[in-house]
Amino acid sequence: MGDITTSIPTPTWESTVERKRAIRTAAIEPYLERDIIFPDPLTDIDDVEELAGLIARGERSVEQVILSYISKAVAAHEATNCLTEINFKSALERARSLDEYFKTNGKTIGPLHGIPITLKDQFNVKGLDSTIGYVGGAFKPAQDDALVVKILQDLGAVVVAKTNLPQSIMWCETDNPLFGLTTHPRNPLFTPGGSTGGEGALLSLHGSLVGWGTDIGGSIRIPSSINGLYGLKPCSARLPYQGVPVSTDGQEHVPSSIGPMTRSLSSLIHITRSVISSSPWLHDPRVVPIPWREDVYTEIQSRPLVIGVLYDDNVVHPHPPITRVLKETVAKLEAAGHEIVEWEPSMHKECIAIMDQFYTADGGEDIRNSIAAGGEPYIPHVEALVNRGAPISVYAYWQLNRQKLAAQKAYLEKWNSVKSKSGKMVDILLMPVMPHVAVPHRTTRWVGYTKIWNVLDYAAMSFPAGVVSSSKDPVEASYNPQSDLDAFNTSLYDPSTMDGYSVGLQIVGRRFEEEKVLGAAKVVEGVLKKDGKNL
Repeated sequence: MGDITTSIPTPTWESTVERKRAIRTAAIEPYLERDIIFPDPLTDIDDVEELAGLIARGERSVEQVILSYISKAVAAHEATNCLTEINFKSALERARSLDEYFKTNGKTIGPLHGIPITLKDQFNVKGLDSTIGYVGGAFKPAQDDALVVKILQDLGAVVVAKTNLPQSIMWCETDNPLFGLTTHPRNPLFTPGGSTGGEGALLSLHGSLVGWGTDIGGSIRIPSSINGLYGLKPCSARLPYQGVPVSTDGQEHVPSSIGPMTRSLSSLIHITRSVISSSPWLHDPRVVPIPWREDVYTEIQSRPLVIGVLYDDNVVHPHPPITRVLKETVAKLEAAGHEIVEWEPSMHKECIAIMDQFYTADGGEDIRNSIAAGGEPYIPHVEALVNRGAPISVYAYWQLNRQKLAAQKAYLEKWNSVKSKSGKMVDILLMPVMPHVAVPHRTTRWVGYTKIWNVLDYAAMSFPAGVVSSSKDPVEASYNPQSDLDAFNTSLYDPSTMDGYSVGLQIVGRRFEEEKVLGAAKVVEGVLKKDGKNL
């Protein structure tokens, strides 16, 4: 009698999704019954150093902190569907270990001792998946931590969870077939932005103190702006990307950057300084060996700034509240003695056109392969992206790189040539992050205000500068859109629905000017706070 062979059916993408979501639900369930305190004095602390100080003085245990943040993270997830990988059990084990270390040694292990952090579902954490929003990425746990995760944990941080992102990461909203749609904290019909949208929603609802995202076209700055947060996109070689999988992995034409997202500027500065001060270039060959330059950070705060202001990129006109908040901010800066230069958008459209060609240089092969591996359907934006063009030859790719370098050189010369009335060079640029605030799902179309700084590889950050006011920001009835794209964006604006939504602005510096950008942000924050506006 011959052997009987029983074939095991290949799981469908739907069954993979069902299984993955069930595991997530089971990991969250034990924490649903815990009492959630609103407001929670621990999760209401926005400053990393303030919370670290409470722990270092023994006034709060790490376990207390992590339990508080887990409760808020669960509530945030129930409201927005922001979490993917749940690390609560390991986080509490880590918290108890840190508390034992403090009890035994009478000191903390580092400046981030007990600080809760969360990560976009793109950062490797040993034992957890890094799906990048693909069904095919499920049940393939990372074998090691990303370098930045190792650095943060060596400094004392506690990884609580990972957060949602769009399929392939190549979209400024947050939706994928594996984990589903993430919604805006104020309105489930609106997007929290993307691609680091899960972090945006979670941080906004105080379910994390520091989030980490990636940015290849605005993916840190856009959700930060939409959710009233601070987000830094450093130059691509300033912080370590090792152990962070990405779509089109291996391309170096317009590299992605990793960066932090926080609820306060002080936290953004502290976390950036801490990671750079750990000398990541000793472990990641892509990172340039530039230590944290406190003198640059301090010098920019010691004198009047020269600020180039871009109001409109002449492609998509910003909605009224964005223009109003930008003009109000400029007026306050000017009144405080800072010089203002109007920055015109020449070369922006051309640089973005170059970058769009890089996005599809492989004809979408990388994304197609990743989606085929899981068998799931495309979300509409990703399907449009992979069908945008055919792959180009190696020679054509070389020519595209030549165009990019020429554009970078031309923009460098443009910046050098612009002078203030006093004859000084521009320090930073101030401009919108997006042409709109939070909008309904699947209506974001234009990311030119952020993407330009990726192709140039400049340092940029977003910060909350105001809110929509239905009384101050009526529809511009007289505005004549410049294109169909501009008309579509104009049609999205609804002052009554968007009343109270966060308005973010963007500060831009040149390559490797992260300290200058953060220092300038301190100056801007000081002016706005002095005027009575709390950031």
